[in-house]
Formats: sequence, C-alpha cells, structure tokens
Amino acid sequence: MDTCSRALSRVEEMSNFVDKLFGTEKRRESTPEEFVEIDIGEYEQVLEQEPAAMYVKVADLASINDLPEIKKQIYEGNIVIINIGPLKNDKLMLERSIKELKRVCSDVRGDIVGLGEEQVIATPTGVKVDRTKLKGTGY
Repeated sequence: MDTCSRALSRVEEMSNFVDKLFGTEKRRESTPEEFVEIDIGEYEQVLEQEPAAMYVKVADLASINDLPEIKKQIYEGNIVIINIGPLKNDKLMLERSIKELKRVCSDVRGDIVGLGEEQVIATPTGVKVDRTKLKGTGY
C-alpha cells in the first residue's frame, strides 16, 4: 500500500471515529422487536401510610355533584388534579363548575390553572402554579 492509500485509509478511519463519537453517522431504524416492555408497576412504590402535610388528589368532574368533595379536598390543603373532560359538552355546567372552583381557590388564597384541554389543577393555601414551562438547556 502506497503512502497516499495509507493516508486516505487513515482519514476514513478518523472520519468513522468522529461519526461514531458525535453521532453524525446514519442510524438505522428501530424495529418493534427491539423495544422492551417496561412494567411501570415495578417502579411504583407505596410507602408506609405515613401522614403527609399535603396530598395530590385526582378527581373526575362529571357533574355538579362532584364539586363538594373536590372543594373539601382543597379546603383541607390538598392539591387536586381535576379531569373536566366529562363536562366538555355541557358548557354551562363547565363554566359554573370552574367559577365555583376559582372561588374556592381564591378563598384559600390558592391557585387554579388549566392543564391542556381537559384538566385543571387546583391548589390550596401557599401553593401557586408557575405558568412558565420548563425547557431543557441542551448542550
């Protein structure tokens, strides 16, 4: 092998190394067989039932009858994530319910914010929702 061929071979080796190092080489498509099923239940851990100062509760708001329990949880100092999807088709009931939740959050000096189209987060005294989204800084 002459000097020129060796130099070219060396350049190709370096180029391949750089591609692998910085991920510039073309990646092949993944196939469904390559994905691994993860049982999330393995990672969920129920700690001993120690009392907490505050809980995060999840509720469905399907009718006006669901409001008393949701309001009770906010008054007791818990954060409530509320699914308002069931009321999407009843605009009057949805507006009335949201107005009542806003009043409760105002009473306790908490906060209320929509999270997407079908969820609302209501917080108790001392908890405010920061409305700016977290963004990665990259590298």
